[in-house]
Amino acid sequence: MLFPLKNNSKSVILPVHDAEPWLDECLRSVWQQDFEGSMELSVFNDASKDKSMTIIEKWKVKLEDSGILVVIGGHSSPAPRGVGYSKNQAVAQSSGPYLCFLDSAFTSHGPTVIMPTWFCSRAWFSHVGLFDEGGQGVPEDLLFFYDHLRKGGGVVRVDQSLLLYRYHPRAATHSILETTIWSHRVRFLEEWALPRWATFTIWNAGRQGRRLYRSLTPGARAKVVAFCDVDENKIKKGFYCYEDSKERPKPRVPIVHFRDARPPFVICVKLDLTGGAFEDNLQSLNLREGRDFLHFS
Repeated sequence: MLFPLKNNSKSVILPVHDAEPWLDECLRSVWQQDFEGSMELSVFNDASKDKSMTIIEKWKVKLEDSGILVVIGGHSSPAPRGVGYSKNQAVAQSSGPYLCFLDSAFTSHGPTVIMPTWFCSRAWFSHVGLFDEGGQGVPEDLLFFYDHLRKGGGVVRVDQSLLLYRYHPRAATHSILETTIWSHRVRFLEEWALPRWATFTIWNAGRQGRRLYRSLTPGARAKVVAFCDVDENKIKKGFYCYEDSKERPKPRVPIVHFRDARPPFVICVKLDLTGGAFEDNLQSLNLREGRDFLHFS
């Protein structure tokens, strides 16, 4: 049964590989959506060897009876071709002018804006380009997100919880090394943000802040004028010495209280972990995100 898609319709993009334990709940969430336009589910089965296709075919009847078009593609090769390939195929076989991604992998070390919260136009997706199809170990969503920013894209935040996300040991994210994600993030920070600043302060004199400092290229590292923190013990120490540096004398970066530091800041403090104390401190400085500070956490 086919349903014509209208201009306000969306295509839900669902790559699947051996997702039998979670597919019922996943597809039920599509069925229960309260989206008022027409909706299409585009499923691409990436060489599943379990009962994923049986579950998909069962739900296809129920979804289409409720007015949701279901498009199913896939392949039965001996090995899966990866999340990036599957997403690209699912997008290609879909037809809605807007895309909503329903992933089955949680990016534990990736961007704050995780992919299942993405909602974008097909025209913009085409402008940015396809997902990287390198397969296992490639953070295709993070690479796409950075290409999106490089081409002038932005992010609109919805201050409402719209997603319940499952984290499980078999998630594809576990094939991606934390060091791989970290390296991509640092290089993009150096490419996209740091060239605009002659100097900057790293907000966090703890482990994450020091790790960021050590990960920077020498040119970017030279722009760091201070660390800032609220921890009196770190502030009393007065400085951080980069012991592994080949420079002589070894770099010694001051550690100051955040109120004595000067922007711009690269913030290496995770949000929602201090009962609002960090957020209040940041807000008290009356800074503008993007110009005076960036989050790297």
